[in-house]
Amino acid sequence: MAVTLADIKKLRDMTGAGMMDVKKALEEANGDFDQAKDLLRKRGQAIAAKRSDREASEGCVLAKAENGFACIVAVKCETDFVAKNADFVAMVKKILDVAMENKPKSLDELKALSLNGQTMADLVTERSGVTGEKMELSDYAYLEAETVDAYNHLGNKLSSIVAASANADHDTVHGVNMQVASMAPVALDADHVAQEIKDRELAIAVDKTKQDEITKAIEFELRKAGINPAHADSDDHIASNTAKGWMTEEQAQIARDIRANVPAQAEANLNMKKIEMIAQGRLQKFLKESTLVEQQYILSESKELVKDVLKKANVNIVDFKRITLNQE
Repeated sequence: MAVTLADIKKLRDMTGAGMMDVKKALEEANGDFDQAKDLLRKRGQAIAAKRSDREASEGCVLAKAENGFACIVAVKCETDFVAKNADFVAMVKKILDVAMENKPKSLDELKALSLNGQTMADLVTERSGVTGEKMELSDYAYLEAETVDAYNHLGNKLSSIVAASANADHDTVHGVNMQVASMAPVALDADHVAQEIKDRELAIAVDKTKQDEITKAIEFELRKAGINPAHADSDDHIASNTAKGWMTEEQAQIARDIRANVPAQAEANLNMKKIEMIAQGRLQKFLKESTLVEQQYILSESKELVKDVLKKANVNIVDFKRITLNQE
């Protein structure tokens, strides 16, 4: 059966597949549209299975907000070339529109939603068959509130959404949304930071403080021996600086002995009360820098805090979500 240009265009509009892929599928299916769609989907599944071990680190992230609902959708692929392809971006926009219309509550729900008899998961698989790259509908987030806002950063690799109180000033909410995208806060405020994050950051702070105290002890002993600590901060530097004549062989050996013996002695004599106090201070610094309302507002020339900007505008931020494919 001869395949017409109108048939090709019709199936291409239905699936988003490339012209040659559509033509070939229609020819193999003798013009049967349902069978041709199955062929395109199977080809995508075969490619997905074949490339399942490949890393999909590129992709497209898009967000949208209207009528009290906001969401973000992310679809990953293997290369930046495909990520920037107009048909790929159009597919992500289509998935986003389906999400906005149906308001799914999870990524699995979104994957199962259908458009023209095709699930979102199958839509991505089919596009994988067209491009020959591994793809996955990888992330989804949503918020519902009286006021919602969406921000898409240039390049389609980063999006954020914010939920705020009723009748909140749009400019203020959008500015805070840009803050979320730019500064990547871990939570709204200290009370909303997960306990596991606080525990992890405190443990990191304790370890760093211990190491700082041990380093101070090493540097003290080096100075007491008449050795510049900067010349003996590693065995390689000791050897290098001895070769340059900046240290004698005797000083080099003393430095090595200090580096070998002082750490254990210093660790055994650590003042844990002092360590814990310093670590708590570092945790508080982390919470101030990493929670939204305590951050300096990026759009303020006077370095106001976000909480002060919100207070002046009488805006209450309820929640936010952020998805990025960038390495941070």
